[in-house]
Amino acid sequence: MSLLMKINSPQDAAGQDKPEARGDAFRKAGMFEQAIQGYLEAGGHPPSAALCLKLARSYEQIGSYSEACQWALSVVDSGDDFTAWQTGWALFQRCALKAERPTVRSVKVALLGSYTTTQLGAMLCLAASRLGITVDLYESHYGQYQQDIIDPKSGLYAFGPDTAVVAVHEGALRLPEYSPSPEEEVQKEVSRWTALWRLVAERSRARIVQHNFALPCEVPTGHLATRLPGSRYMMTQAVNARLGEAAENAVSLVDCERLSAFIGKQRWCDPRYWNLSKQAVALEALPLLARHTAAVMGADLGLSRKCLVLDLDNTLWGGVIAEDGLAGIKLGNGVDGEAFVAFQEYLLKLKNKGVILAVCSKNNYADAIQPFEKHSEMRLKLGDIALFIANWESKPDNIRRIAKTLHIGLDSLVFVDDNPVEREIVRKFLPEVDVIPLPEDPSYYLRTLSQYLLLETSSFTPEDSQRTDQYRARAQILEVETAAGSIEYFYRSLQMQAIVAPFEESQLPRIAQLIGKTNQFNLTTRRHGMAQLEVFVQDASYVHLALRLRDRYADHGLVSVIIARHQGDLLDIDTWLMSCRVIGRTVEATMLEHLCRRAAQLGCTFLQGTYIPSEKNAMAADAYAKYGFERVRHHEGHEIWTYDLLAQGMIANQFVKTVESWEPADGAA
Repeated sequence: MSLLMKINSPQDAAGQDKPEARGDAFRKAGMFEQAIQGYLEAGGHPPSAALCLKLARSYEQIGSYSEACQWALSVVDSGDDFTAWQTGWALFQRCALKAERPTVRSVKVALLGSYTTTQLGAMLCLAASRLGITVDLYESHYGQYQQDIIDPKSGLYAFGPDTAVVAVHEGALRLPEYSPSPEEEVQKEVSRWTALWRLVAERSRARIVQHNFALPCEVPTGHLATRLPGSRYMMTQAVNARLGEAAENAVSLVDCERLSAFIGKQRWCDPRYWNLSKQAVALEALPLLARHTAAVMGADLGLSRKCLVLDLDNTLWGGVIAEDGLAGIKLGNGVDGEAFVAFQEYLLKLKNKGVILAVCSKNNYADAIQPFEKHSEMRLKLGDIALFIANWESKPDNIRRIAKTLHIGLDSLVFVDDNPVEREIVRKFLPEVDVIPLPEDPSYYLRTLSQYLLLETSSFTPEDSQRTDQYRARAQILEVETAAGSIEYFYRSLQMQAIVAPFEESQLPRIAQLIGKTNQFNLTTRRHGMAQLEVFVQDASYVHLALRLRDRYADHGLVSVIIARHQGDLLDIDTWLMSCRVIGRTVEATMLEHLCRRAAQLGCTFLQGTYIPSEKNAMAADAYAKYGFERVRHHEGHEIWTYDLLAQGMIANQFVKTVESWEPADGAA
């Protein structure tokens, strides 16, 4: 048999052609484009880490460095094999130097460890790159986390981090094996950590990501430890709980105790690694820790996904509603029926924390809504769905419609469908949409979704639990807008009411959340955290306004923010943003009108604003021009605009004339 024949027909023991083996043969022969075709045919979602690395190397050989980077990063989705991650990171670094890759966000990260963190740093950079985050990494020396934080002249502060990851282990706790005064010991330790947080906040702009403490499996008091509040075992749990309470919205936590239980305590910490290199987290556990840490960082940066787009048949229930009928679908009774109920109950929990639920089904609408309205075991109701689409159009087209109607980006969507063909179609035609590969057995749907990390959030506010209602209202408003004869009639029909007032302390978590994740109408994309917001509130030179909006469909909550600095006769806008839920409602005019009034009270004659272009805020590019600002400078991509209050007066438009003042019954803004 010739070499070419051997390459074209590698077979397994059963005589079946194997695409991956064919790709291996082509790659060995130096025929890299043919090798790539074989590897791609091997398929699998997610593909194995080995296949990802083969594709990355083959693309590198033909000079397709962007594709090589993409496949090197794909090892993150293919499991937690440390060696594969290590190889993937080396490949990615090598190819990224030659590739033109878009970066969602560049972040300076300080890794402050109580143990050797060199390997964790590499894994964290790889996991972050998979999310589109380019990391510039500073790593403290072994065990020097506290010294770096305390010393104002340390390399930490000279580096100027955006994020400080405090990677510490249980051995860093200053707790005795047993104490007759556990409350005192716990409080002392909590005070030590929160004092370190305060120092970082005072001396840098960094958001803190703190690893909490994984309990060891070696407990000298055995099961008795759980009955002894003064045991180190119980005090460590108390410290974890208290740190969670103290963190609130100012510090993000990575729950290492939960992760160590997930992977297994004996796998989390291998004594041999500690003895060899003071590696408190075993190498095989580092990818898991890195993925979760990167997910928490991504949530802090506003990169979480917002909306789950759900199929119906064999996804929310077993069977096909149009064929099996209401009584024939699997829901509630039997193994599969209970699995679908459990999956729906988990979806409800996600909805209650702020994840938007939408339906995209190939179905007759009348059939599709029957279980929601009539099936006694159905946990999800129509009121839980922000947008319900059931027709016979292609799923990519319907998903585009969902994104457009809800006014969110395709990169905010996650597609959930049992059908691998539909999943592949969405991957191919809507690469911005993330697709969850559901297993064949519905008993594992819930677990698969629970391990999807891009629904991680950095905070929780009352508005989050109402988000589906707000987005459903947006879909209803779009219908009214389409039917309205004029824009004036449309605005009046909404019966909009607004409150615009300075920030209140109770609003700061929601404002920090809005600043952290708003991308489309965000003029500067400056990400101020809680600590900086508190400075703005206390500094009399800053003007800060927040707008709450409601209409006849929903209370949209706090949806817009302006922060400006008073400098002589100038009021300079540092931050101006608005939730995508109310884009197109002329809320921006109302905010500027109130800012003009405040400027006049301060004796200012000019407003100044900056527009800093990003990948997602192009829609805001003409915001200043639209309201009469004049562009005076353009430097390194930054546009500076001014508005002459004396010459042009207050900014107003039809929305300002028709909106009514809203005074809540409780008096709260």
